[in-house]
Amino acid sequence: MMTAIAEFMQAGGEVLYLIAGVTFIMWTLIFERFWFYQTSLKTEVKSWVGLWAARSEHHSWYAKQIRKQLVSEAKEAINTNMPLIRSLVALCPLFGLLGTVWGMIDVFHVMAVTGGGDAKAMAAGVSKATIPTMAGMVAALSGVFANTLLMKLSEKAMVNIEHDLVVD
Repeated sequence: MMTAIAEFMQAGGEVLYLIAGVTFIMWTLIFERFWFYQTSLKTEVKSWVGLWAARSEHHSWYAKQIRKQLVSEAKEAINTNMPLIRSLVALCPLFGLLGTVWGMIDVFHVMAVTGGGDAKAMAAGVSKATIPTMAGMVAALSGVFANTLLMKLSEKAMVNIEHDLVVD
């Protein structure tokens, strides 16, 4: 298993390690967000609702500003790292494209040195061109799916918080 992964990484070239690193960071942040939604968010919501419920009145301008602040704090906590996740999702296909260019440079170098007659030598460059492209797209697609799910969870959480911080 490990030798197959090592051979795959070697066939994809140096850029594949970069894509793997970006994908690892992206999925670490995605799992952190899922963990937050399942565990810490409940405690945070109780805290915000408790602060709002502890107020004696909810109709003054000052009370409405405090409610806006609580909603803003909730939105900030819920959307932490979401822009970074979206950026990493967008970087994956770009690094795949970089791998394509890098691999094609190898192909053109082999063609220049051998005069285009060594198909076996060109195959390694083609491999370096196609594997990072595929890896970048797979990483981006998985990130898009997870990001969409996280966005739905964050929207639902915000609706619930705004409902819980109701003005009497």
